[in-house]
Amino acid sequence: MNGSTLRTFAAECAEELPGAQLEHPFGPDWEVFKVRGKVFMLMTEVPGRPVVILKADPGEAHALREQYSHITPGYHMNKRHWITLEGGTGVDKKLVRELVADSYLLVVAHLPKAGQPVDPSTYGTSTRAAR
Repeated sequence: MNGSTLRTFAAECAEELPGAQLEHPFGPDWEVFKVRGKVFMLMTEVPGRPVVILKADPGEAHALREQYSHITPGYHMNKRHWITLEGGTGVDKKLVRELVADSYLLVVAHLPKAGQPVDPSTYGTSTRAAR
């Protein structure tokens, strides 16, 4: 998947998530997806390369960086808790959908229970079990 396809597909995945909203708080060059005011995905270009920046469990983030050359520490974010995804070999729709959903659920899990648009322990379990 190339970089522009990656950004388009990641945005489509994010827009399907309950309560997700697109904002541009840092100007038109940054697309920021939030749930209940909390960021779960950012998209921009890093010297001419389209990237998607996602929240990730620190252990999983490390494993992803080891496994995929197109996943690096989060650009301008906490390097333990965020990853940067670029288009390239091995980056497919299944991986992108999983990473976007995981980022969203990590953020939702830390919202007050009354403010959670979904139950993070069960949302998407039918599709996530097929991993």
